[in-house]
Amino acid sequence: MAHVRKTTQSRKPARRKTSARRSTARKGSKRAAPKRWSQRVTKESDALDLKQGVFKLTSPKKIATSLKRSAEHSSRRKTGAYRSALSMLTFYINRAGKTLPKTQRTRLEKAKVELKRAFGRE
Repeated sequence: MAHVRKTTQSRKPARRKTSARRSTARKGSKRAAPKRWSQRVTKESDALDLKQGVFKLTSPKKIATSLKRSAEHSSRRKTGAYRSALSMLTFYINRAGKTLPKTQRTRLEKAKVELKRAFGRE
């Protein structure tokens, strides 16, 4: 005979534990950790020392010029200046994803072309 389960009692879903343990574990750290891994990448990686607000500039040529200057003067990069600048631009576009307005995305895509021109890689 097959085992039959009683259905008269309803099962309560398991309750999740509160995050009391998690909050006490973080109190011991000296500084607050960045919320997003992409924020940590831009601050701590050996990518580039970027001028603040570079991706908010209105002209693609200004964005490309700023990225080129940052890449050439950065002591944190591990590869060539062109590659570092282009990868940081691509990184920003990819991390913004669907939240990036079309006008800004177009501007940044044009900045890629300007960056290639600035480095003489057309």
